[in-house]
Formats: sequence, C-alpha cells, structure tokens
Amino acid sequence: MATKVPQSNIRNFSIIAHIDHGKSTLADRIIQECGAISERQMSAQVMDTMDIEKERGITIKAQSVRLDYYKDGEHYVLNLIDTPGHVDFSYEVSRSLASCEGALLVVDAAQGVEAQTIANVYIAIENDLELIPVVNKIDLPAADPDKVLEELEEAIGIDATEHALVSAKTGVGVPELLEMIVDRIPAPNGNESAPTKALIYDSWFDNYLGALALVRVFEGEIEKGQKIRIMGTNEEHQVLDLMYPHPIKPIKTDTLATGEVGIVVTGLKTVEALQVGDTVTDAKFPTSEPIGGFEPAKPFVFAGIYPIETDKFEDLRDALNKLKLNDAALSFEPESSAALGSGFRVGFLGMLHMEVVKERLEREFGLDLIATAPSVVYKVKLTNGEELTIQNPSEMPDASKIDTIYEPYVKATILTPNDYVGNLIKLLNERRGVQVKMDYLNESRVLMEYDIPMNEIVMDFYDKLKTVTKGYASFDYEPIEFRPGDLVKLDIRVAGEVVDALSIIVPREKARSRGLAFVEKLKELIPRQLFEVAIQASIGNTIIARTNVRSMGKNVTAKCYGGDITRKRKLLEKQKAGKKRMKAIGKVNVPQEAFMAVLKIESE
Repeated sequence: MATKVPQSNIRNFSIIAHIDHGKSTLADRIIQECGAISERQMSAQVMDTMDIEKERGITIKAQSVRLDYYKDGEHYVLNLIDTPGHVDFSYEVSRSLASCEGALLVVDAAQGVEAQTIANVYIAIENDLELIPVVNKIDLPAADPDKVLEELEEAIGIDATEHALVSAKTGVGVPELLEMIVDRIPAPNGNESAPTKALIYDSWFDNYLGALALVRVFEGEIEKGQKIRIMGTNEEHQVLDLMYPHPIKPIKTDTLATGEVGIVVTGLKTVEALQVGDTVTDAKFPTSEPIGGFEPAKPFVFAGIYPIETDKFEDLRDALNKLKLNDAALSFEPESSAALGSGFRVGFLGMLHMEVVKERLEREFGLDLIATAPSVVYKVKLTNGEELTIQNPSEMPDASKIDTIYEPYVKATILTPNDYVGNLIKLLNERRGVQVKMDYLNESRVLMEYDIPMNEIVMDFYDKLKTVTKGYASFDYEPIEFRPGDLVKLDIRVAGEVVDALSIIVPREKARSRGLAFVEKLKELIPRQLFEVAIQASIGNTIIARTNVRSMGKNVTAKCYGGDITRKRKLLEKQKAGKKRMKAIGKVNVPQEAFMAVLKIESE
C-alpha cells in the first residue's frame, strides 16, 4: 500500500516536446532519481510498453507513473504523465494536460524549437499550466542553450528566465529539475468534501482485470466498493479495485483522494463505456456539472484494409476488435471490393496512426494485408439541398446530382532554416496551400503558417517536406474547417469495368496528369491477355486518359506450308473475329501488385 500525503504535497505534471527531443529518456531519469525502479529493473524508455514504440523511439500511448520524492524532510508525490510527441496523437496530449497543473517544456539544445513544441505549448497555455522550460541534451557538442531559450521567448512568447539545463542521457541537472518541479508547480486545488468528480484521461483493456480507467480526481474521492456513474453514458458501475500507476507493477490503494491520479478497475469487458474525457461521479450523490472541454477522438484519414488471403477476413475482424479494446480512436466497418474481396474501411487519426495499426495487425496477429490509398472525409451538398458525408470515393454520387463538394482543411505550422524557404513555398503552392503568415524568428529560422487541404498531406507530404529541406524542417497540423473545392472522382476502368478500389477524389486541374500516370503504370502491371485490354481513366462517363495492353500473339498460320495466300488470310480473319468476341466477354483480373504500385503513384 502506498502512503497518503496531504493535497498540498501533490504535484501533477506532464512532459511536452517535439518528437525525438528526449521526453521518454527524461522520464526514465526522473523515475530513477526518485528511486521508483532499481538499476536491475531499469530499461530504456521504461514507460513505453509496445515493441513498435521502442523500435521507432516514439511514444504512442500516454503513460503515467506515481513517484515519491523527499525534500527538506517533507514527503511529496509526483504524478508524471508522459505524452506522445507525434501530431496524430495530439488528442492524447490534450487530455493528459487537462489532468495536470504544470508541464515541463523540453527542447533539444542542438535542434531548438520545433513545430510540435509550439502546438503542444498552446494546448498547455489554454489549460493554464505552469510551464518550466527545460533545455535537454546539453552534453552534445552542437548544443547552444542560450540560442534555444531566446527562440523559446521569440517563437512562443513565454518567459524563459527561470529554466533548467539538463542532459537526460547522463542525468546532469535532473536533481535540480525535481526541486524546481516541487517549488514552481502548484498543488492541485479541489474541495475534498464535495461530491466525487474525476476525469478519465486514458483507458485500456487488461486481459485479467477487464477495462481500466486512468483518472485524475478533481473533487471528492473514489473509494473501493463505491458505486460510480459515468456521466457521458449515464451507466453505473462498481469500483472493484483502485491502484496507483507504477512502471513495474501498479500499487493497490483503498481510496483516491482529491488531486490524485489512479487506476479504477470496473471489470467491464470493453473500453467503449470508459470514453476518454468523460467524467466519473458518485451514483447516489452525483456532481452537478461534468468536466467540460473534451470531445471524443475523431478519425481524419480512412483507408480500406483487406487480407491478401481472402479466407482471413474473420481473422482480420477479430484482430481489429482486439486492437479496438485498447485504442478508442480506431473505428472500422466492413466493406467489399470487386477487386480485393472483403475487408474493412478503417478510420485513423493520421498517417502515423495508420502505419502503426497496420504494422500491429501484421506483427501481432500474423496477417498479410493490403491497404488502399488513404482518403479523407468529404461533405457533399446535393442539388436537392441534402448533405452527405463521404468516407470512400466509391460512395460519391453521380456528378449531375452534386452541387458543391467541401473538403477538410488543416492549419499547418512549419519551422524551417532560411535556406529552404523557396523550396517549401513551391511545394506548398503545388499542394494548394494558402499562406497565412511567415515570421523570421532569427537570422537562421523561419516560422510558416499555411492552410492546406487535408487531402494534399495524407499521402506523402511529410516525406516530400523532409526531402526539400534535407530533413531540417519540422511540421505540425491541426484540422480547422471544411471549404468548398473544385473536386472530381477519378475512376480507373480495365476492359470497360470500373475498378472500385482504385477510385480517388482529386482536384479537377490535377485529374488528367494523375489519370495518365495511373494508366501508364497499370499498363506495365496488367498481364497480357489473348485479346487487347483497354485501360482508361475517367471522370463520370468522360474518358480523360487511355492506353492499351497489347494482346498476346499466336501464330495460327504456322501449320500452312506454302499454298494459297487466301488460306492464311481466312485463318487470320477467323482469329481476329475470335479475339473480338473474347474482348466483348473477357474478364481481366487486376493483380495485387497493381494496387501496391498505384498507391506509390499517389505519392510521386
């Protein structure tokens, strides 16, 4: 059992930073410094639990840990919440920050302020958090802490006079940072005698205990055996057990007091009932108002995922259901394609989320999968005034019935060295970006803000951005609104049949060039038949690009030795008529490699 401390000695804080600036390493050092883990149990990225997280060096799920800290004979409890750095998981960052009173703003001493640093700081400022600037990696030869602090003040506008200089790798400056956390971050304030009011900021599924909710108690307390109500769903559940989070093994407790962070065991079979951002209160004496400011995670990118072996459809369904137990942001529904068979239309938070989910499905469940080109959600206003939401290009109604197509836009924040501004402006203009502002932070770095259609960034924008800036630019985005666009649905027809899995929605001015690229690539990949096969790109019934796959030759006149030419001509005419008949009734199977290749065209 963990020892209780007064509310004034609790500190709830988070670590926010750009991807790869050393959040997880700093969390490891803080855990070690507080003596929560012995040297023998210590491992790198101790708070990252998935193999993919450790291999890629990224945090995907926000983790929490309760630490005991002693200063001047006083016992303090530090609740550290490690947050993901990648843009796709910013919803995890926002819900974690709502549970804190302070945040460590970690910036790499060699790389300086990056795009995601700015995005996450704004979330922290909105939540009125006490920010402590931390300059990490001061042991690097290229470290320039003074320049980084100056950048922090210029780019974000926060006072960086009181700051911490640390090296999370070597442990330098970490003891001083812990003292600063206790001195500067305020203790939680909340009425201990008020009705129970707690925020669910994470939930996951445990094979033995069922669905678990990680909560921050704002008022009152939660007791073991108490009947609680989830305010969003209005469902009531019994608290079977309570625990404090710990990197090795959670510590059991009988109560969670005001200001504390803990795990609530309810024994539920799915995390659906424990929606992140929901409020937990007492069933008999509920609180009057839920904790506001939260909305469920909404998917922005959709892709079809199909098993390469068609008999593995049920295995894919089971695998997705198991992933959904732990990932409330994942949504999917069955769909079928004439070309790819049965599969699922899956909604993701962004491209990294899509990659991670696909990799987990293949690795953890042993599936071979094919994913269609990712697409975003469109809103379509019909001529009769009706509004439709389109997730899949094949759902697009006939062009004659469409009044306006609205596409989602994002606000992109890009930080780049001066040398690459020209390349970036060219790339952003190609992607239909609209410049909002451009600020020169100092003699070497520029902050650019653009509004860009989400469709233009889902495929390969990040790779292109890194290429044109030699890897130096950083990029972050947040969805803003739907705007009308001149868009069309581009269909690919093979032997007159539309291949639904290859349909995409594109801007009208790019349709012809995209269609030409598609048909040329397919010409190389579709095997030759005994008859000529036409490959066409079309908008509605209008063909905008076409090529043919030549028929295989067969020497039907080989058995005619000499003799009259009319005999040979008769055989050739007969063959020609046969090929014409085959062309009319022949079916062409589009090989799976074609889908893989066409996805690559999308990104060229």
